Amino acid sequence: MINFTAQPKIELHLHLDCSLSYNVVKALDPSISEKQYRDEFKASVNCRDLNDYIAKAGRAIDLMQSRDALRLVTLDLFDQLKNDNVIYAELRFAPLEHISEGLTSEQVVSAVNKATEEGVQRTGIEAGVILCTLRHYSEEQSLSTVKLCEKFSNTRVVGFDIAADEAGYPVDSHIKAFEYAHRHNIHCTAHAGEACGAESVRETLNEFKPSRIGHGVRSVEDPHLMKYLKKHQIHLEICPTSNTLTKVVSNLEDHPVDQIYQFGISMSINTDGRTISNVSLRDEYESLHEIFDWTKEHLLTCNLEAIEHAFINEKMKDKLRAKVLGGWK
Repeated sequence: MINFTAQPKIELHLHLDCSLSYNVVKALDPSISEKQYRDEFKASVNCRDLNDYIAKAGRAIDLMQSRDALRLVTLDLFDQLKNDNVIYAELRFAPLEHISEGLTSEQVVSAVNKATEEGVQRTGIEAGVILCTLRHYSEEQSLSTVKLCEKFSNTRVVGFDIAADEAGYPVDSHIKAFEYAHRHNIHCTAHAGEACGAESVRETLNEFKPSRIGHGVRSVEDPHLMKYLKKHQIHLEICPTSNTLTKVVSNLEDHPVDQIYQFGISMSINTDGRTISNVSLRDEYESLHEIFDWTKEHLLTCNLEAIEHAFINEKMKDKLRAKVLGGWK
């Protein structure tokens, strides 16, 4: 077994509200026990589907309703990233989920943005923030979220995403938000091909025109789509452990990650939610090495592809490439 602890890593698909450590939860709710934390914040092998997985974020979101809580959770995630030797991460969350106790959406984004800057200064890890709309949101909510990306341009906010239940809600309410993003040169990614099949990826690409797809693993169901992804350099943010918990695949051995890699599609390996999935990038890498016989070369390629498709400027990409190449070779 290769020890993947020391290698520098890039993570593009990481939900802030799915990644609260026990320590930060205990700081925000001193009454919680370790058993409660496991039961309420982590998905078990008995997780039924994507909605069951997403529901685990609810308890975290309840705790993340003040500036101080948002700061603590963000800085806690930086500590986790440092332990995993992540050198660049994009943290995503839905600002409108954090306004139930009086904060405005602008105050929410400002709090996470400031905490991200503090985390960068404190740890040396580079980071960006992606703001998410959710599938069940109205057109107005989606537009207000993408406008926050514009308002916080030239800060740590680097992109726009759509997450949550793709099976239950069509794309219609969100088309205008993505059109707005493209008009204002806001980087876009979008969850698809997780709860739904290849047709969801195709529809998402047609209607939202993102440069990256969150998950996208069910693209393997359509050979024509696979060719399209490769030809147009659409990057897939793949989260293997998460996909087993949400029952996209029954186990890691059945995961199409190796098939996607061998096809030559641009992809990266990510945790999705470090707490809900109970996984680090090191864990993901070790599983791929063990199950698919992936070598350092496979994972170096994925990290370099992540840098290529990260929502950052070329100067930062060059800096990260040098670190990754030095650390892996």
